[in-house]
Amino acid sequence: MARVIMQAVVSVDGYIAYPDDSVGPLFDWYGNGDVTIHANEKWSFRVSRASAAYVTPFWDTIRCTVIGRHLFDITDGWQGVPAAGEHVVVVTHRPLPEEWLARFPDAPFHTAGSVEEAIGLAVELAGDGLVCVPAGDVGGQAFTAGLVDEVAMDVVPVVLGEGVRFFGSHTGTVLLDDPDTVVQGDRVLHLHFTVKR
Repeated sequence: MARVIMQAVVSVDGYIAYPDDSVGPLFDWYGNGDVTIHANEKWSFRVSRASAAYVTPFWDTIRCTVIGRHLFDITDGWQGVPAAGEHVVVVTHRPLPEEWLARFPDAPFHTAGSVEEAIGLAVELAGDGLVCVPAGDVGGQAFTAGLVDEVAMDVVPVVLGEGVRFFGSHTGTVLLDDPDTVVQGDRVLHLHFTVKR
């Protein structure tokens, strides 16, 4: 059965973007190395050898990504190509724009009316692979609902001071196991935790 992982690049003070959704220096590590990695057929990055060894098998395991309508809108649905995996489930109460569907008629994008419905569909689509839920509002909702099995953080040594929180609006204490992966890249620290059940 698929595992559900909440993931994002995050500042030391727990933000995944500024209030205007820009990422500032958070993504600088995607271009500071000597190893080229490919997220999909459109995007490639140059990262350190240590980051490549961590990120590549992680991306290769993702089968479905769950995103919110806000992320869909600000990225233009990644022009119909999932950032990772073969499918995207968009949590939305509105249909995807007709003009977007006309431009990308074969895009493997699905919609769901709630986070719970989205995770259920994503798990079906992912088979034995990984369901990735980006951190932030939708990720925080999935985490609060107890639907997240693992948490992965790419921690960048910067303090943003304000912005979009990694865990969204989640409140309350949730215990994680000790990190089972700690990889130091160049200007990034990759951490992976399992949620205690």
